Formats: sequence, structure tokens, C-alpha cells
Amino acid sequence: MVRIKEKGERVPELAKEYGVRPQSIYSLLANSANGPNTLLELSKLKRERDALLKIVGELIVDQKLGKKIQYRYGG
Repeated sequence: MVRIKEKGERVPELAKEYGVRPQSIYSLLANSANGPNTLLELSKLKRERDALLKIVGELIVDQKLGKKIQYRYGG
């Protein structure tokens, strides 16, 4: 599945290589979407989104108060 998700290889080509039907690989991909790795990735994305929303909010407040925008690195 890494070869499909990260390397962008095509399912029909991999199915031929492994001697299985493409539908078998699609089923594995669908089942893995509900696995723990997906939940960890979702949690990470939510934390990143929250951090970005906080930064954007601070920038908007600074702008409304007429403060000069300074770039903040490292959180």
C-alpha cells in the first residue's frame, strides 16, 4: 500500500505484478482507511489545523490593531 499511497504506483500494475485482481487491492486500501494509522494521521492534521488557525487569528488581530506583522518561527 505504501507503493500506491506514497509512490503513486497504479493499482492495475501492482495487481498484475502480484498476480491478484485489482479489486483485491482496492478492498485492502478501503479497509486500511479505517485503521489506526489513519486515525493518527487525522489527529495530527487536526493539531496542525488548530495551530494554523491560531496563527492566522493572531495575524488578523495584529492587523486590526495596526501592528506591524512580524514573522514568527518555531511556534
